[in-house]
Amino acid sequence: MGDGMLTSKQRAYLRGLGQDLDPVLQIGKGGITEQVVKQADDALEARELIKVRLLRNATITLQEATEALCAATQADPVSQVGRVALLYRRSKKAPRIELPS
Repeated sequence: MGDGMLTSKQRAYLRGLGQDLDPVLQIGKGGITEQVVKQADDALEARELIKVRLLRNATITLQEATEALCAATQADPVSQVGRVALLYRRSKKAPRIELPS
């Protein structure tokens, strides 16, 4: 997980920002591959907040996918609804999202 858990206020704020996002990553039957981790890592660095969709042919649950991706990318899970997870990680080079304290 990231450097410290998000507060419920921060999580709610990020959920609001994430509502209009399209998923940047789809997880299918291959699960969490190195390629998926790399894509997630690049997307998090560029955008900070990303949506991940679990395809119907996936062999893992959304919970498992989210935990594995967060562990691999040091991201924080924001929400998991249906087949979509929202992940957050502050950008090292160009942080854009101001989290409420």
